[in-house]
Amino acid sequence: MQARAARTRQALLRAAALEFDRHGYTATSMTQVCKVAGITTGALTFHFGTKGELADAVQDHGCQTIRAAVDRVKTAPRPALDLMVDLMICLARLLEDDACVRCAARLTRERPGAAPGWMACWLPTIRELAHRAQRSGQLRAGTPPAAVASLATCLLLGTEVRTRAALQAERAPDGAGQLQELWGLALKGMGLDRKG
Repeated sequence: MQARAARTRQALLRAAALEFDRHGYTATSMTQVCKVAGITTGALTFHFGTKGELADAVQDHGCQTIRAAVDRVKTAPRPALDLMVDLMICLARLLEDDACVRCAARLTRERPGAAPGWMACWLPTIRELAHRAQRSGQLRAGTPPAAVASLATCLLLGTEVRTRAALQAERAPDGAGQLQELWGLALKGMGLDRKG
C-alpha cells in the first residue's frame, strides 16, 4: 500500500511539474494535473489538499535536485573559478532536461515567498566560490567577488529564459553551450584564463 501511495505521489509531482512548467501556476488546474497523471481527483487531494501544497512539493523536489547537483560540483578538487563555471553549466543542463527544475525557477517568480526560491539553492555557493577565487588569486586585483556572482546570476537567469523559449518553440535548447561560450567571453573580458 505504501509503495502504491509513493508511486501515485511521484506521478502527481511529475504531472504537476509538466503543467506548471508549461502553463504557469495560475493557469494550471488540479483537474488537468489529474488528467495528465492518470489519477483521480480524490487521490490528488489525499496527497495534496490545495494547489499551493502541490506547487510547494514540486518546487521542493526541483530544489532538492539542484542542491544535490551543487553539492556534487562544489566538492570537486578544482580551482574555485572553474567550479563556479562547472556549476553554472550543470544548472543550465538541469534547466534543459528537468521539468521540476524549470518549474522551481518559474514558480519562484510566480509565487514569491511561497517556498524557498530556486536561487536560494545555488546562489550562496556561487558567492562562496567567487570569494574563494579571490582569496586564491584567481580574480584580477580590483575584481569584486560580488560582481562576479552577479554576473553568474544574470547569465543563469538569462539561460533559463532562453531555454524556456526554445522549449516553447519546440526547438532543442542549447543553454549550456551558450552559457559556456558567454563565460569564456566574460573571463577573457576580466583578463582571466580558465584552466581545466
